[in-house]
Order: sequence, then C-alpha cells, then structure tokens
Amino acid sequence: MAGEIPDLHAQERTGTGKGAARAARREGMVPGIVFGGDKDPLPINIQYNVLIKRLKQGRFKSTLFNLKVDGHEDVRVICRDVQRDVVKDLPTHLDLMRLRRTTKINLFIPIDFQNEEECPAIRKGGVLTTIRNEVELLVTAGDIPDTLTVDLSKLENIGDTITISDITLPEGAELVIKDRDFMICNVSAPSALKSDAEDEDEAAADEVPTIEQEDDIPPADGE
Repeated sequence: MAGEIPDLHAQERTGTGKGAARAARREGMVPGIVFGGDKDPLPINIQYNVLIKRLKQGRFKSTLFNLKVDGHEDVRVICRDVQRDVVKDLPTHLDLMRLRRTTKINLFIPIDFQNEEECPAIRKGGVLTTIRNEVELLVTAGDIPDTLTVDLSKLENIGDTITISDITLPEGAELVIKDRDFMICNVSAPSALKSDAEDEDEAAADEVPTIEQEDDIPPADGE
C-alpha cells in the first residue's frame, strides 16, 4: 500500500453561503466542501497559494490526499471538481470526496525501473528510452500500490521493448486502458550508430549503377 499519500491541510469554514465564500477569498483562501463517506458535508478553506502549487504539479483530480483539518480526524479524499473564475481562470471553489477503504478510484501509479546496470541490451551500447513514467489504474483506496516494477534485466538486445502486458499488476488493480498493449520503454541504438547506418545506406544508394543507352544500340522506330 502506498506510503506517500500527500497531506492536504485545510481549515474548517465557519458560515456557509456566498457571503462566507467571498470573505474567505478576501483572506487569501479558497472555499471548498468535503462530502461523502456517510458523514455530513464539511465546509473548508484552503490557502490559495497551497492550492495553486498543487494544481501546477498536475494530476490534482487523480491524486489521493490525506486531508487534515483541525478538530477532525484525518480522512482520505480525492478532488471531484475545481471551479474557476471564467475570466482569470483562477480557482474559486473545490469539491473533495471522502473515500472508504473499499472505494474504487482511478489513480496514476509511478513506474520503478530496476536493474538498469544489469540490463544486457544497455551493456551492448543501447540507450534506454522511457515512454511512460506512470500508468493509470483502477485501485482500491485502502490498497494503493507504491509503484509498478519494471525489471530492465529482461531486455537482452537492442530494440527490445517492455509493454504493459510484461508488468505484473498488484492484486485487485485493473488497467484503465484495456484495448491495447501500450509500450512502457525500449532500448534503442545510440544516435551515433543510427547516423553511421544512415550514412552507409546513402553510400550504398550512390553506388547503384545506372543503365545508360549504348551508342551501338539502334534507336527505336520513329527516333
């Protein structure tokens, strides 16, 4: 289970309605609501700068957070909506949903590339190219994996690839993309070798003899 669930700090918001929300924004806060989990909705405020930083990091709506609010037990939440100003495109409100341990959610799980030094294809001069650093999975909130493991020592030759079907998924996890066996990484030839091969191909093309008309071959009728 993932041990690096990030904390998201918030304050309980006193008062509800547009007036309380406007007052929160004047104080540099973004109002929000926490709902679900068989509990009453909890109005909150989150510091504007903290929320902006989280949004810029990306994947905000698919990241599981440990919400910490003074006077309340920590709870796992996931963002379900961020409302923005139509002109400035800045966050004005957010909705967070409480999660039970059995709740199924989509999350991007990072990939841990192991045994690069022992990779035969890399030892032969190949270059590792990473196509994906994370994979979106449908997982249970109470059993989220830290990473997906890729064993690079299985790549024997330059040109070998690892696709999603080569990765053993954690028990209970499902792929969100199921219609294709997408690539995770490959080992390609160094650019210098590629350039040499291209030069050889061009040189070989230049050496192909051309057929010229011999002087003693009579012209065709009408010439």
